[in-house]
Amino acid sequence: MKLAQRMHNLGTETAFEVLVKARALEAQGRDIIHLEVGEPDFATPENIVDAAVTSVKKGATKYTPSAGIPELRSAIAGRVSESRGIHVKPEQVVVTPGAKPIMFFVILALIDAGDEVVTPNPAFPIYESMIRFTGGVPRFYRLREDNNFRFDPQEFRSLVNEKTKLIILNSPQNPTGGVLEESDLAVIAELATKYDIPVLADEIYWQIIYDRKFHSITRFPGMPERTIILDGFSKSYSMTGWRLGFGVMNETLATHITRLMTNSNSCTSALTQWAGVEALTGPQESVQEMRRAFQERRDVMVAGMNAIPGFRCTKPEGAFYVFPNITGTGWDSRKMADYILNEAGVACISGTAFGEYGEGFIRFSYANSLENLQDALHRVRAAVEKIQD
Repeated sequence: MKLAQRMHNLGTETAFEVLVKARALEAQGRDIIHLEVGEPDFATPENIVDAAVTSVKKGATKYTPSAGIPELRSAIAGRVSESRGIHVKPEQVVVTPGAKPIMFFVILALIDAGDEVVTPNPAFPIYESMIRFTGGVPRFYRLREDNNFRFDPQEFRSLVNEKTKLIILNSPQNPTGGVLEESDLAVIAELATKYDIPVLADEIYWQIIYDRKFHSITRFPGMPERTIILDGFSKSYSMTGWRLGFGVMNETLATHITRLMTNSNSCTSALTQWAGVEALTGPQESVQEMRRAFQERRDVMVAGMNAIPGFRCTKPEGAFYVFPNITGTGWDSRKMADYILNEAGVACISGTAFGEYGEGFIRFSYANSLENLQDALHRVRAAVEKIQD
């Protein structure tokens, strides 16, 4: 069967490939600590689970409107309005099965072959994958370790011009844990406004931020109407398997994204959407508790990584990843990640899975228990010390 050419442009998410390798080792009897997948280890809060069960008992087993049930769209509009300081109407919200479809649909809707997209690197690999799938041309702005994984404003300005049809930003970031400052967002907003470029703002980690306040690019003049906010429930509410995400955008684009939903998924699961209503309108203590736990784990991981020979680890300001520089070991990223999995029994991700500028780095998720993280640090240090002898 001959594949369409576009299929050869489609990438993948390496975390799931590493998960398969790790599971295979476990099937052989190996004890593996999983720090590869970005998935909170906390249970979904009980009130959210109960709301889903209740909705099913009340008959939430049918199709819903493609853009989402009115109750969830209204709750999302209210939360985004409050948290970003802008006015959002329910008609601007499109609910999707997970947040990835928003990336897919927005890039599919806005990018033609040859169009340029300015996108971060290292970054979540699906950005580049979807840009190339549509025939677009990624233009990478580098997130620099020596600048707390922020970008160089002058370099960013050199990438944006009349050919740019979309800018992508992610803050807090995956894989670095970096957070863009207001001055960084101001540069993006200035250029987006100057050239009338839409911005896809991936804010999925906005509630997992530690030592600073979250800032959204929508606060800048001219940006609410140009910004597509990507958000969801997987990270903040530990709902990865529920598959519930959403996009907030101008109403015209929302109509087109809804048509893509109709053509691909019909709608998002009804019971999942009712769980989302409870997540947004119910108690928020679980989010705060999870953030405090992640901050404690972050501090343990940063200290532990910096104690490993040849490793250098910047303290992340958000999300739940550390992205240590391993160039001091003399090994490249892929070789080191494979070695750590096979020798230490710790699953992690090569920095190159996140783009060319990820070379020299490894990503570890600290969405695991403190006990497991401390064990993983001990194992990794022992394994790396072997190659230093």
